[in-house]
Amino acid sequence: MKIFQPCYDLALRWARHKHANRYLAGLSFAESMFFPIPPDVMLAPMSMSQPNRAWLFAALTTIASVLGGIAGYALGFFTFEAWLEPLIISAGYEEKLQTTIDWFETYGVWVIFLAGFSPIPYKVFTISAGVLNMALVPFILTSAIGRGARFFLVAGLMKWGGAAMEAKLREYVEILGWLTIGLAVLAYFLLH
Repeated sequence: MKIFQPCYDLALRWARHKHANRYLAGLSFAESMFFPIPPDVMLAPMSMSQPNRAWLFAALTTIASVLGGIAGYALGFFTFEAWLEPLIISAGYEEKLQTTIDWFETYGVWVIFLAGFSPIPYKVFTISAGVLNMALVPFILTSAIGRGARFFLVAGLMKWGGAAMEAKLREYVEILGWLTIGLAVLAYFLLH
């Protein structure tokens, strides 16, 4: 049963939509605060389908993501005790919050760079940075560097790979899709 091929084709069609830039910016902003889907899922097909605009897409994604990170910081700074802390406690995530706080104490501002570049959920660290009252300028700078490095790398790979990469992705999209689901399930069981 092929389910990832139609999704892949749909993502490529959306990437060519006249409002795709707005959707990419909105997704990038929201993902930095609360949304679970990373902007790479839009950035990659957009950069692949329009390689001459790949750098523009990467810049747009970076700027919107950093602005979303600042909003996440503000969310943590202004609403933690009244709104977020009760949610964290009721969801049973107190231990995960403590782990994040420990990472901040150990690695300082570099944890923002790591979260910005890696697949670690950036939103957890934007909100935590606000909760911990991290200095805002270093937060913004490391967010911009980490997010920018990640998104420009994704856009560059898609621009460089072009039609050949699109053909390879199309060929292996089902395998990659099921492999990703399998890894997610495995990660879930290992972490819980």
